[in-house]
Amino acid sequence: MTENELSKIVFDAGLRVHNTLGVGLLESAYEECLYYELQKKQLFVEKQKSLPLIYESVKLDIGYRIDLMIERKLIVEIKSVEALNEIHLAQILTYLRLSNCKLGLLINFNTLLFKNGVKKVINGQL
Repeated sequence: MTENELSKIVFDAGLRVHNTLGVGLLESAYEECLYYELQKKQLFVEKQKSLPLIYESVKLDIGYRIDLMIERKLIVEIKSVEALNEIHLAQILTYLRLSNCKLGLLINFNTLLFKNGVKKVINGQL
């Protein structure tokens, strides 16, 4: 399955979670429910996946965690904030670079219209 096909499945699952729960909850609640929805689709999903930083020959386990990694191809970063900003974009771009993934979804569940809170992010593009 391609990254784009996976992103469509994640979008649909996120929409279901958003329609069921509404806005105003903590990120952790949306993460758990989205994880559950993706598990029902029998996808390989890693939650709070540890991401080391490698600097020259040193591997640093400094606490970076990817919210969800699907099929080792797609990163999902979940937010529940008033608005996404450049720091959120920089965070997912860094995760994409460190993990060598091509595509990520930055999802803000704190929007009235779900599609307005979803941003597709491609590794190497600002």
